[in-house]
Amino acid sequence: QVQLVESGGGLVQPGGSLRLSCAASGSIFSIRAMGWYRQAPGKQRELVATVSSGGNTLYADSVKGRFSISRGTAENTVYLQMNNLEPEDTAVYYCNGDIRSWPRLGLSTYWGQGTQVTVSS
Repeated sequence: QVQLVESGGGLVQPGGSLRLSCAASGSIFSIRAMGWYRQAPGKQRELVATVSSGGNTLYADSVKGRFSISRGTAENTVYLQMNNLEPEDTAVYYCNGDIRSWPRLGLSTYWGQGTQVTVSS
């Protein structure tokens, strides 16, 4: 069993910053990639950023230059540094991981429970 737990969401004014954290735990053999997605009310879940085990990153056009994704020293963690936040960034942010787990070493996608980010004055 694998669990992903996010933290760091909250209320911030436009132009402010937040840092989201996500930690994966459980019967993990290896992690291929981790990322962040978000879902605003009435909209579909969308990719925000991903980072591979090799350090390659991918960003949505809407967050390029403002958000930065990184893996922690412990490779089961991932962070999303969000700067210059805009009201349009308001959403529930979900951590995502492509993980091989014991005992069968199958590759599956796991999701966290989500953390709310609200950008408002």
